[in-house]
Amino acid sequence: MFRALYTAASGMLAQQLNLDNIANNLANASTAGFRGTRLQFQDLIYQEMVVPGSAATQQTTVSTGLQIGLGTRASASEVLQTQGDFNNTGNSLDLAIQGAGFFQVKQTNGETAYTRAGSFHLDQQGNVVTASGDPLEPSVTIPAGATSISVGSDGTVTVSMPGQTNAQQVGSIQLATFPNPGGLLANGNNMFTPTTASGDPIVGTPGGSEGLGTLQQGMLEDSNINVVDEFIQMIVTQRAYESNSKVVQAADQMLQDVNNMSH
Repeated sequence: MFRALYTAASGMLAQQLNLDNIANNLANASTAGFRGTRLQFQDLIYQEMVVPGSAATQQTTVSTGLQIGLGTRASASEVLQTQGDFNNTGNSLDLAIQGAGFFQVKQTNGETAYTRAGSFHLDQQGNVVTASGDPLEPSVTIPAGATSISVGSDGTVTVSMPGQTNAQQVGSIQLATFPNPGGLLANGNNMFTPTTASGDPIVGTPGGSEGLGTLQQGMLEDSNINVVDEFIQMIVTQRAYESNSKVVQAADQMLQDVNNMSH
C-alpha cells in the first residue's frame, strides 16, 4: 500500500507537468511562428517479485514472472513541427516560411539563433531586424528613400528607388534547417538554438536543393496550436490526475483499516 501511494503520486506529478505544458501551448496560441510541444512519458523501474525465466522446478521455468511497476515520469517534450496557418497582413516586412526551415538571427552575444516568426522591422540604419532589434543573418539593409520592398520566394530582396525604373537587389535571405529540428533548444522570444541532438544547421536558399521551404511576403505564420485539441488533452489530463488521486485515497483508506484492526 505504501508503494501504491508513491506510484500514484508519480502519476499526479506527471499529469501536473502535462497540464503545465498544455497551459503554455494555449498561452502561445496567438504567438506567430510558435511551435507547440507535447510531453512524452515513460514507466519507472519495476520491482521484480518473480523474475521471468527463473526456475520453477528442476525441469520447468517461470513463463511470465511477477513485476510491480513503480509509476511514471515525463521523459521528453517533443516539439511539433506541423505547419501553422498563414495570416495575410499585407506588410512587406512580414514573411512566412511555407515548408521547412528557420530564419537566422544574429543575437547581441554574437551567436546565431533560429526562428519561424517572420515579423521583421527596420532599425535606424535600415537593417532588417526582429522586434528585439536582432538583425537577420546574413544582414539585409534597405536603402533610405526606398519606395517599395519586394521579397521573392527564393529570398531575393529588391527595392524600388525614386528616379530608377529597374528594381535594385539589396540582399538575399537564407534559411536553415536541421537533421533533427525537435532537438532544438527553445530560448524564449520565439528563438531556438542548436544542440548536439539537433545537429548542425544546413543553410541554403529558400526552395533550394536542401529541402528548405519558400518565402511568402506579406504573410505571417500563426502558431501550430489546435485549441480544440489542447482542450481535449486538458480534460484527459484532468481525469488522469483525478484517477491517481483516487488511488491515493484508496491506499489511505486501506492503511486506516489496517490501523483500526488493532482496536
